[in-house]
Amino acid sequence: MMRSVRMRGGFIALCTVWMTGGMLAAATANAADAAAGQTAYAVCAACHGPQGEGNVALGAPRLAGQQPWYLKRQLDAFKAGIRGTAPGDTYGMQMRPMAMTLDEAGIDNVIAYIGTFPDVPAEPTITGDAAAGQTAYAICAACHGPKAEGMEQMGGPRLAGQDDWYLVRQLKNYQQDRRGYHATDMFGKQMKPMAAMLSSDQAINDIVAYINTLR
Repeated sequence: MMRSVRMRGGFIALCTVWMTGGMLAAATANAADAAAGQTAYAVCAACHGPQGEGNVALGAPRLAGQQPWYLKRQLDAFKAGIRGTAPGDTYGMQMRPMAMTLDEAGIDNVIAYIGTFPDVPAEPTITGDAAAGQTAYAICAACHGPKAEGMEQMGGPRLAGQDDWYLVRQLKNYQQDRRGYHATDMFGKQMKPMAAMLSSDQAINDIVAYINTLR
């Protein structure tokens, strides 16, 4: 009985943390200045495109349509060295100094401006067996959602509509210890064993091909 009470109490406390985090995120979004973010985004546009559409030639992913909480977490991670400091992570090393030019208000403002971009799904570039990928994706759905829509409470970002070539690169980065290597990267460490289950390039392409069907 006491154990049941403690479990219920722990669950309520966890829900309170999630709700408080969501309220704080909403308050931050309301306070952000998209006009100021537009000015700061001019540097980002050189790689990510004027509408956050991404640029495969430069290795810069699509930003439009991604959840604000995830964009903030990644910019904070680059600033803190949680991303962009692993050997071989060339693109991360290019991104880190860009993130470091933004203070917390600047990050919020840029993300607010990105939120004004049209949410047009990226064009598929990866070929794979979507049926096989659907089976493999069942595990991913627990954090990323059944439609790859993202689940903030689980820390899983939206995958649907994102650049498929970028998804492939990130899965390989997890496998090659270029993401999830930092001691404080809790979400990265959760993701590494999931990526490790994809035992070949074909398996990666299959799951990304399935994600492309969820556009």
